[in-house]
Parts: sequence; C-alpha cells; structure tokens
Amino acid sequence: MTSRPVALITGASKGIGAATALAFAEAGYDVCVNCTSDVAGAERIAERCGGAGARAVVACADVSDRSAVREMFAACDAALGSVAVLINNAGIIGGTSALPDLTVDALQATFATNVFGTMYCLQEAAERMRRDRGGGGGTVVNMSSLAATLGSPGEYVHYAASKGAVETLTIGAAKELGPLGIRVAAIRVGTTATDLHAREGNPDRPATVAAATPLGRIAEASDIAQAAVWLASPNAAFVSGTTITVAGGLAP
Repeated sequence: MTSRPVALITGASKGIGAATALAFAEAGYDVCVNCTSDVAGAERIAERCGGAGARAVVACADVSDRSAVREMFAACDAALGSVAVLINNAGIIGGTSALPDLTVDALQATFATNVFGTMYCLQEAAERMRRDRGGGGGTVVNMSSLAATLGSPGEYVHYAASKGAVETLTIGAAKELGPLGIRVAAIRVGTTATDLHAREGNPDRPATVAAATPLGRIAEASDIAQAAVWLASPNAAFVSGTTITVAGGLAP
C-alpha cells in the first residue's frame, strides 16, 4: 500500500477542525483527529476520514497540558507514523466580556489553550519534522482569527489578544524553523458557520457579521479547511511566515 503523509488536526471533533480533518483525508493524508473530551464526535470524524481512504485515529488531549500533548504525538507516531502536517486548530473564545469585567480564569484559560497549546504542539511537531535530526520536513498551519486585527472591543479582547500572539508566533517560528525544512503559516479566520458562538454565549454574532461582509455571508468550515490543505500542499511551497485572511473581504 502506498504510504500517505500524516496530518494531525487539533480540535477536530467538530466545526473547522472536523472539516479540515475530512479535507486532508480526501487530499490523500492519513489523519490523527484530536479532541479534548468529545470522543464520540472525534470517532465519527475518524470514521468519515476512513471512508475517504485514510487511516484515521483519535487522540484525546487537552492541548493546554504539555504532558498530554507529548502523549498525543506519541500515540500518533505509534498508530500512523510521524506527522508531516500539523494544524493548530484547537481554541476557545473564553466567553464574552468587556475588558473591565474579564476574569482571571477566563484570561488564563484562553491563553493556555490558544497560545500555550499552539506552542506545545508546534514544539512536538518540529522535533519530528526537522531535517537536521532525521525528519522529512513539514508544514504547520496555525489558526488565527480576524479578531487579531479588529481587537473585538466589548466582546473578546482577550481572545483577540491571544490570536495576535499566534500570528507573532507564526512569524518567529517560520524564521527559526525554515532552515530545518519546516514551513509555518497561519489562517486569519473570519466568523464561520459553526456552533462556537452559540456555545460561547453570543448566538447572534454570525448573522451580524454576515450582514457586514462584502461577500454577503460568513465562512463555511470547508472554506477554511481548503485554505489549510492548500497551505500544506506543494502549491504553497514558498509560503511561510505569513497569515492569509479567509473572511469574505471583511477587513479592519
């Protein structure tokens, strides 16, 4: 059987992560589907990836836990082999709050997942990909948000700040890891048709954003997934250290 490259997608039991896992399976990758707690959802996505011809496994881990991230990558190694692509998708908004009312717990949780988790996963992927230690190179795609450029005042300043950090990390990691054969890029995601905002207490936000978007709608999860597949492909072989915006023309 022809060997397929391995993609690990964090936060892949639903939404953008699930669509991205399926897109990579359809693009010829074997897929490691990460979840924090939604095992049933992750298993459904893994089954659908299998239907697309991929070997697919579920690896549950809270990316904010450094030890759990280490164990997740080891499980992926054992089941599928070393990753060629990492999609750092796992993230939380941390609730809706005006800045003066933001709690310490919400701030810490948001940065623990969105920034520290992204770094932990990038560290593990880099150890496996780096050519100076026998790796075959690879690609890391970090999921950012249009909030990083808009600031999200009165709603998600803490979330916006965490995604700004992700974009800065993308630039620095690309410069450091490029000589080792690793490309690092990011997607600045616009509001997307998932249940995230409803779960975070702001169910009306997608309709509001759609009305202000030049293309007249919010993103589908597949719009983001296909951008990630392109960034990981040979067609983007000279794309690194940059963030592309997938937001239907909405800009600051």
